[in-house]
Amino acid sequence: MIRKARAVWRGTGRDGNGDLTTDSGVLSATPYSFKTRFESEPGTNPEELIAAAHAGCFTMALAFQLQTAGFAADELATEAAVTIEQEAGGFTIKRSALTLRAKVPGVDRAKFEELARTAEKNCPVSKVLNAEITMEFELS
Repeated sequence: MIRKARAVWRGTGRDGNGDLTTDSGVLSATPYSFKTRFESEPGTNPEELIAAAHAGCFTMALAFQLQTAGFAADELATEAAVTIEQEAGGFTIKRSALTLRAKVPGVDRAKFEELARTAEKNCPVSKVLNAEITMEFELS
């Protein structure tokens, strides 16, 4: 399976702008720029998209872990907070912090944590990130 996205950029790094498009059409000429990345201008940025990918990947991986263990979630809600820091020579994504709120009938806290930690380590996006990954959860 191969998934594709395209980026087009016009102008300089600070004053230019670009757009992102995915084959699925979910992103279609979606704007991004220095201001959408490092300030508050409307549009998207690579870190936001990585956060969305990590939250989605982890949450689905956890749903499969739960299913395999005989549980079904009423709801899994995950936020991923991706941190980018400036270093010598550029910027680096340092962390992705996952915060999960889960409603899963019948599972005890220890079993849930075991399944969540497995999902955290094994979702494909976690595996590709060269960053510290943390996960906190609230189970009800």
